[in-house]
Amino acid sequence: MHFRFHPPTFRAFVLGASLPILAACSAVAGKSSETKPETSAKRKQPASSNALAPNPAAPWNDSILAAIEKMPIGGGYSIGVDARDALLAGIAWEEDKPALRPKSAQPSFCSGATYFVFLVTLAQQQRAGQLILTPDVWRTLIVEGQADGQGVWGRWNANGPGTARLFFETGIGTNFTDIKTAKPGDFMKIFWNESIGAAEKGHSVIYLGTNVSNGQETVSFWSSNQPGGYGGKEVPMSKIKRMVFSRLEDPSKLADVAKLPRKDAFLASLEEKSVTPVAAAEAVGLKKW
Repeated sequence: MHFRFHPPTFRAFVLGASLPILAACSAVAGKSSETKPETSAKRKQPASSNALAPNPAAPWNDSILAAIEKMPIGGGYSIGVDARDALLAGIAWEEDKPALRPKSAQPSFCSGATYFVFLVTLAQQQRAGQLILTPDVWRTLIVEGQADGQGVWGRWNANGPGTARLFFETGIGTNFTDIKTAKPGDFMKIFWNESIGAAEKGHSVIYLGTNVSNGQETVSFWSSNQPGGYGGKEVPMSKIKRMVFSRLEDPSKLADVAKLPRKDAFLASLEEKSVTPVAAAEAVGLKKW
């Protein structure tokens, strides 16, 4: 029997997990204190993820941009317990179905904002009959304070190329670094410094485009940004030290998400150490970064 995504209900829902307050967008609200990675053998990656060029048709990008339109504007930015609790209330599991409440997820933080858009995209396309994900799959997508590298949210929320690693592990899309290839609606991880991992300063966003302003090239994106929260922002390209894009191409492959290891040891380790660009590139299916 096909799973039919039900419109979210609006009754109160509280999770009792106790999680710490964290101090940067690269170490965002919602992470647990569990930091030590498990030892695990290197798993074989899906062949479909090894393509270096994303699908130029960008079949899901319009849906991602439409999902942004469903998100609130503003609401404040925070990396504290208030944003953690807001995200737990906004992405919940009730009566054997997901309950997505964007207005409850305020104040917000960057990776929580982009993950919310990811889920709203999946939900809208399931309602439209373009995607079928079972209740078991949806259950794995719920935010419950998973540690870095643990489960779907713990991968998305991790330091380094967390979202790109999830795309590579599952085969749901392609990662790339050339901004000339990027299209509005691509997920994007910005690095404000040269570090990848524990010492990084990063930002999880959805790419909107480039422009030239006052003689300098700029990059526009949507996320939860300081200080206002949900909305668009434009920054000089010169401020960005590294970037990696993830284009959603085949979310139906989330059907196999339960086959992922419980924890990705590479991402879990990035709470305590930084890695080289070579190691990060290898982890997300790129030849170089």
